[in-house]
Amino acid sequence: MAESMKGLKRTARCAEITEEYIGQKVTLMGWVAAVRNKGGIVFAVLRDRSGTIQIVAEDSDPRWGSLKTESAVAVTGTVQKRAGAVNPNMKTGSIEVIPEELRILSVAQTPPFEVKDGIDTREDLRLKYRYLDLRRPELQRKIIMRSRVVQLIRDFLSGEGFLDIETPNLIGSTPEGARDYLVPSRVHPGAFYALPQSPQLLKQLLMCSGFDRYYQIARCFRDEDLRADRQPEFTQVDMELSFVDQEDVIDVNTRLLTFLLEKMPPVMRSLGFDEELIRGIEASAADLRENGIGRITWQDAMDRYGSDKPDLRFGMEIRDVSETVKGCGFGVFTGALENGGVVRGINAKGQGSMPRKKIDKLVDTAKTYGAKGLAYIAIHEDGTCKSSFAKFMTEEEMQQLIAAMDGQPGDLLLFAADRFRTVCAALGALRLVLGEEMGLIDHHAFRFVWVVDFPLLEWSDEENRFMAMHHPFTMPNEDDWQKIDSDPGAVRAVAYDIVLNGTELGGGSVRIHMDDVQEKMLEVLGFSKERAEEQFGFLLTAFKYGVPPHAGLAYGLDRMIMLFTGSDSIRDVIAFPKVKDASDLMMRAPSAVDAKQLEELSLSIAVKE
Repeated sequence: MAESMKGLKRTARCAEITEEYIGQKVTLMGWVAAVRNKGGIVFAVLRDRSGTIQIVAEDSDPRWGSLKTESAVAVTGTVQKRAGAVNPNMKTGSIEVIPEELRILSVAQTPPFEVKDGIDTREDLRLKYRYLDLRRPELQRKIIMRSRVVQLIRDFLSGEGFLDIETPNLIGSTPEGARDYLVPSRVHPGAFYALPQSPQLLKQLLMCSGFDRYYQIARCFRDEDLRADRQPEFTQVDMELSFVDQEDVIDVNTRLLTFLLEKMPPVMRSLGFDEELIRGIEASAADLRENGIGRITWQDAMDRYGSDKPDLRFGMEIRDVSETVKGCGFGVFTGALENGGVVRGINAKGQGSMPRKKIDKLVDTAKTYGAKGLAYIAIHEDGTCKSSFAKFMTEEEMQQLIAAMDGQPGDLLLFAADRFRTVCAALGALRLVLGEEMGLIDHHAFRFVWVVDFPLLEWSDEENRFMAMHHPFTMPNEDDWQKIDSDPGAVRAVAYDIVLNGTELGGGSVRIHMDDVQEKMLEVLGFSKERAEEQFGFLLTAFKYGVPPHAGLAYGLDRMIMLFTGSDSIRDVIAFPKVKDASDLMMRAPSAVDAKQLEELSLSIAVKE
């Protein structure tokens, strides 16, 4: 039967008890992690968010022997040095508590899985009982670390003169980009709010309002397909600055990241994170302090790594061999070039003896990214070659191609021939797969890079028009603006992404603040004046009253914490995440609502046959 904690006050959390407490009476409260009865003496482990401590009780109180794990209890007793062996794996491994009083605050049923680290339990079961899953130390470490990082971000930005300003979560829909989550209005039948995909327009209005440095830990919502690092609702570290240029934004954010990496290691050690991971963060902090963060242009990133979020922890750069194979006898290569495409390759050093089955798997990977296939040359140790296309080329052409790829005995050369974007996607993916398989990636390293000079626009085959690569309010590069009518795809944006280990950590841009440029940008994107006024009229009107030059950036906080804690998925660093179909297994959401609620909202459900 559950008991009251009346008259009790917790002295400290479990793992906050140290040898300095020896001889003192303490009151601890938490959950029973384990119970063992050893010949009349009960050894219990008490757990809370700080860690665990051992309780050693004589079996005079029969409740000790019958305690159920995960029950919530309060224990009052005296701290003493361990009578038995010290446990080096416990923060409190040199001490124990001899109890005088036990109060069972809540009795637990048998849990559906064991609450401990390293369990081999289906993720859907853990998410259904997420409140139990979150008791596991490895998840608690990450959620606590998330809180600490947010506080560090607030400390830094406040010190830089930023103001924490909230923006609304019920806004008007602007259907450019991802799909909105819509919220029906009861007061305005047939009308809808949208949940914000980002505070983009609102923070620009704050710049118009004179709050020249804004930030917000902002909740955002996008109705899009999920993957390991994506959720329908997520958190941004959002910021905007007035009277600045790209260099100012890059400078303050380089210093922010350096500050975080320098402040995180002691916190991580106190929480029990992997020491190799912490040393990697310390090494990165030292590098950032000394050298800053390097830059690469979007074009260079795509040419060398096949991705605008390049993983710089290893080499294996892509090489363009279009000129080398121009006019050769292999129709796949020449056909791609004649259709305006490219021929490029990567050199997997030392993989020349790779079995055909593994090569076929690489071909399948390339196909999933749009490539029609892969051509290859396997160079044997004796210098002879095995190739999928040698019969179509002369010996001289083959040797020129091998030389262009810096091919050596033992190497495997892989080629893709297609449109530029397709080749980049296929070879960029293959590079990551091979880097992992060949052990080239140091998973405890942190390599940042700024990617700059993005295209302003990208062509959409689906829409049959140019679309903004970032958003319609991104400033074009003034050196390219004259090409906006003749060659819009060649205009660069004043935009920048911060990339960490092949993942986009955040992105931003300088914003348009000139009426004529904004009007032209919307025109190029296919907006009529009427449509532009309907969707963005409030912003365009605000811009008529003295808009300052401004720029900003937003980080994906979930991704940031995922990378900093060495997690495989952002679900591990979000307290209550959704699964891949955007459902919540614990709360059983989304769910049907009753007819009365629909009637109040002037809604009806059209049931599909």
